[in-house]
Amino acid sequence: MNPVLSVENVTLRFGGLCAVSDFSLTLAKGELAGLIGPNGAGKTTVFNILSGVYQPQEGQVMAMGRSMLGLKPHQICAAGVARSFQNIRLFKSLSVMDNVKTAFHHEGAYSLASALWRRKDAVAGEARFEERANRILSTLELDLRRDEPAGSLPYGEQKKLEIARAVATGCRILLLDEPAAGMNAGESAWLMGCIQTIRREFDLSILLIEHDMKVVMGICERIHVMDHGVKIAEGTPAEIRKDERVIEAYLGTKRT
Repeated sequence: MNPVLSVENVTLRFGGLCAVSDFSLTLAKGELAGLIGPNGAGKTTVFNILSGVYQPQEGQVMAMGRSMLGLKPHQICAAGVARSFQNIRLFKSLSVMDNVKTAFHHEGAYSLASALWRRKDAVAGEARFEERANRILSTLELDLRRDEPAGSLPYGEQKKLEIARAVATGCRILLLDEPAAGMNAGESAWLMGCIQTIRREFDLSILLIEHDMKVVMGICERIHVMDHGVKIAEGTPAEIRKDERVIEAYLGTKRT
């Protein structure tokens, strides 16, 4: 297997605190995998390493065969790795459509003058962006909200919009940080199908952090489990359900 994402023996320390220790993970092309663990296990810290927010002291991170170490977040995004956030980070005063179109900024081949004077290259570029954004919004069932301010959307639809904006970057690897957080049961059920759909429609490899075990067990093909900065288990949902180390990490006691 030639993974699209390979994390090898990554360690990150903050002073005397080891937040992530000797962590390794691979993600195959087209795979949908989960990263789970109790609160404070180090899951979001791993995502911050993968997206360039933090630089580890040890280890290697490769995406599509290229090292991501030393790159800034916008460079990693341009290289094909995009993420959503546990806490929503939308441009709330902008429309739903404009939030998605901000993801195309690195693809603009026309000049500022062309945009201001509405020259042919700028008009054609904007038309392409509009078409792509409409496709993504339609897939995520946000097309009827396209002209509304992002901040006016219900919480669940704001989460959808953040996913839409990440997909719009043209990424090959999508990192979803608790996409079901704050969603009700119906929205979570919809999300499970949506993640499967965007993986297929946009040819994505997806790694997600999620506390909703129904979501994780329902869609992930492989699950990685962390506790106190260390990976303690990896396997299929069926294997993870009965793993004693996982049960102990979540419940604080061994099963009898």
